[in-house]
Amino acid sequence: MERDQTPAVTIVITTRNEAHNIGACLASIAEQTVPRQTLEIIVVDNNSDDGTVEAARPYVDAVYTLGPERSAQRNFGVAQARAPYVLYLDADMRLSSGVIAACLDAARNDPEITGIFIPEIVVGSGYWIAVRNFERSFYDATPIDAVRFIKRNVFLSLGGFDGTLCGPEDWDMDRRLAERGRLYLISEPLYHDEGAFNFHRYLRKKAYYTRSFDTYRRKWHNDAIVRKQLGFYYRFIGVFTEKGKWRRLVIHPLLTVGMYSLRFLVGLSYCVSR
Repeated sequence: MERDQTPAVTIVITTRNEAHNIGACLASIAEQTVPRQTLEIIVVDNNSDDGTVEAARPYVDAVYTLGPERSAQRNFGVAQARAPYVLYLDADMRLSSGVIAACLDAARNDPEITGIFIPEIVVGSGYWIAVRNFERSFYDATPIDAVRFIKRNVFLSLGGFDGTLCGPEDWDMDRRLAERGRLYLISEPLYHDEGAFNFHRYLRKKAYYTRSFDTYRRKWHNDAIVRKQLGFYYRFIGVFTEKGKWRRLVIHPLLTVGMYSLRFLVGLSYCVSR
C-alpha cells in the first residue's frame, strides 16, 4: 500500500506460523491513538505455512520472507523501514492504545533517547500464566528487560542485532544503544499472549536461548551488567527485592512460590544443557 508521506514509526512484526495471533496484533495497531498514515507496518515472515502471510497482507504495507532467526528478521525489517523510529513486535503481542503516542512523545521531547522500554503484561489462562505475569512485572527497565522502540539511524549505525547471539541479542543491543544515548521507560503497556502455559515448550525455549550465553559473556568481558543478567544473586534475589519490590513477594505468596519454582527449573535446564 503506497503512502505519500514519510511515516513517523515503522512497526516490524516478525512471524512464523502465527495465523492465530497476527489478527489481534494488527487490530491493536489499528486502535492506536496516532493516525494510521503516520505508521508503516512491515511483516518479516520466516516461511510460515499456516496462512500467516495471507491473513496479514491486506492490513500491512509490506510482507517479506526471511529467516533463520528473529535477529536477522528484525535487522532486515529495520533496514527496509522508512520512519525515523522503529517498534519491533512479536506476533503474539498486542499494544494498548497509547503505546505509540507515548513512545513518540518521549523520543521527540528528548533527542538523547535511543531506545524505549514498554511494560509487558503476560496474558493467557491458568495459574502458571499468572505466575509468568507476576515474574515479568519485576523486570521493567532492569538489565533483564529489553527495549522495543528504537531510533532507527542509531540502530543502523550499530550494525543491528548481533547475529552470533540468539537469546541475549536484545541485551547486547540495549547496551550498545545506551552507549549512544539514553534508554527510557513509558507507562503504557503491551500485552504478551502466551495462551495456555506448557512446561515443556517453556523450558525448551529457555534452554535454546541459553546457547549464546557464553558468547555474550565473553563479548562483554563478564562485566557487572553481565553478572547481573546471568548471575544467581540478581536473577533470583536482587531483581525481585530492589527498590522496595520485595513487598510484592510478601503480599503474593502463592505467586512467589510459583515464580521461584519456575526460576529453579530454568536454572536447572541451563545447567543440564551446558
